[in-house]
Amino acid sequence: MEIVKFFQAGGPFMYPILIILTIGIAISLERYYFLTATIRKTKKIWGQLTPMLKASDYQRAHQFTSNISSPLAIVLNYGFARQRTKAKRELVESAFEAGIMEVMPDLEQRTHYLSTFANVATLLGLLGTIIGLIQAFTAVAGAEAASKADLLSASISVAMNTTAFGLIVAIPLILSSSYLNSKTARLVESLEMSAVKCLNLMDEASI
Repeated sequence: MEIVKFFQAGGPFMYPILIILTIGIAISLERYYFLTATIRKTKKIWGQLTPMLKASDYQRAHQFTSNISSPLAIVLNYGFARQRTKAKRELVESAFEAGIMEVMPDLEQRTHYLSTFANVATLLGLLGTIIGLIQAFTAVAGAEAASKADLLSASISVAMNTTAFGLIVAIPLILSSSYLNSKTARLVESLEMSAVKCLNLMDEASI
């Protein structure tokens, strides 16, 4: 019940901050599960592809990745398409890089909103506090001298609730943004490493 009283005492700015918190949690959970599933799928696909690549069976490998919806499959498909035309290493490498650039937006989408929401929550909290203080001083100006101190103290306490709630929302969103960005970076590094390994296996087969 203390939480409910704290929320109700904060004023109207508590509601947009609560909406930001709800959206931020939804984005964080969706991105976490997406990235975790993609990392797991990437490892599984690479494990299945490795025997084909070592056997220089690129046609089968290309057919395998063409039937899979995965960032790794998209990246490798670019390289396999180039390799089928007997292109030079530089062109195949450029094809892999183009594939990574294509999948990057899907890997990074919505994550950047979290830091923005954190800033907006903080600013809304400060704005709510400032407006609350303005209203408090306005009310105190017309009050009796004996009750001014108590009225002002109570009003300031209520006004500070908005800033506190804004910070309560902002801190987890910033941490979530940092964690998801780190997780995305690790996934991109994994894709780049897989592309390099694939390219090296192609080179070994051509020797």
